Amino acid sequence: MCHKSFINSPRASPVHDSAARGFSLVSAIFLLLILAALGIFMLSIYTSQRTIANQDVRGVLAYQAAKAGIEAATFAILTPENAAVVNTIFNGCTAGMAAPTLGGALSGFNVTIDCQLTTQTEGENTIRVYQITSTGRSGTAPSSDFVERQISASISTCRVGLTGLATDPPC
Repeated sequence: MCHKSFINSPRASPVHDSAARGFSLVSAIFLLLILAALGIFMLSIYTSQRTIANQDVRGVLAYQAAKAGIEAATFAILTPENAAVVNTIFNGCTAGMAAPTLGGALSGFNVTIDCQLTTQTEGENTIRVYQITSTGRSGTAPSSDFVERQISASISTCRVGLTGLATDPPC
């Protein structure tokens, strides 16, 4: 009988096995590098979106601080002007009007209020026009946490008479 020996039988060359294993290793490392780069890219997008959203919220808060300044100036101007018995004309319309103290979410914001008064006569009436500009801000420019919003408003009051006295009745 013919007996075959498997000792000298042809097998796959060890060179081909190590080349296949080397190619798999290179492919795995390349795939890991691609996934790591994709993760870093997604993290940078997330960080920038979060920064933008934070600045948007701070912009809204700065707007609300400026609006609080307009409301404080309006109250200061109209309270003596609309009193039943007017004893004084509002004389606090200056470039540095008193600003309100803000609390709560607006506690880190500063408000500056500027006011300009012009007086016009129309017929026998004295018209006072108050031009108010309120600025709400937080942080210091040019840092990344700086935010500022500005609002302007006009308020006009009318008194009968050309004397412009506080005791003149409203129009």
